[in-house]
Amino acid sequence: MKPLILIANDDSISSKGIRVLTEIMSEMGDVVVIAPDTHQSGMGHAITMGVPLRVTETHDFGPKVKSYKCSGTPADCVKIGKHLILKDRNIDLVVSGINHGSNASISVLYSGTMSAAIEAAMEGIPAIGFSLCDFKSDADFSHCHDFIIKISQQVLAHGLPKGLTLNVNFPAKSETAPKGIKVVKQADAVYRERFAERKDPYGQSYYWMDGDIEHFDKGNNTDLDALEENYVSIVPVKYDLTDYDELKEMQSWDL
Repeated sequence: MKPLILIANDDSISSKGIRVLTEIMSEMGDVVVIAPDTHQSGMGHAITMGVPLRVTETHDFGPKVKSYKCSGTPADCVKIGKHLILKDRNIDLVVSGINHGSNASISVLYSGTMSAAIEAAMEGIPAIGFSLCDFKSDADFSHCHDFIIKISQQVLAHGLPKGLTLNVNFPAKSETAPKGIKVVKQADAVYRERFAERKDPYGQSYYWMDGDIEHFDKGNNTDLDALEENYVSIVPVKYDLTDYDELKEMQSWDL
């Protein structure tokens, strides 16, 4: 029996990345797509509360793939899949992406792509977030195919520990194929933002955010290092943010 694979993303149901991922995963199993109807990048783990969620069946992926667009966030899409559309079926794997742009290092906290995968992990479903270090809408994903198959097969075969998901990033397509896969740690890095002030047609100010990433532990076997060296990076990610060393240390505080 083919595995049931749920696909979500944050770039919307109309993005090239989710179409590529759906084609790849259809080689492996029975695929259902539930994705936002609009761009949801940078939404993190937001969920929709206080307003209705609307879910509409689409026919964007051909007759063999059930697909739905959702008015909510990436995390909402996984919740809808688990508790509504696929409530009577066992989901074997959730994959999210392929994101247009890197989700390495600190980006994992902002990423709607990764939040869909993390939401699945919270539900006890093995999950993977896939991202490409290329923000262009027409990005070339062709070098990702074999790696996605290999990584997904391993997760289906071996499962993942409770509470764990995989953050997978691909270097941008170049003349040189990726050297392979590295399982690494999340880089210690932050964004240094810049806010450019601009004027609208009425003379009112608005701001456009840009910035650069500052990498503090370069050369220490991180995802940013692996990508720079033209490897596919995999970081095992947990949603439990507790610092257990500090938890033990704080037992001695006079509180």
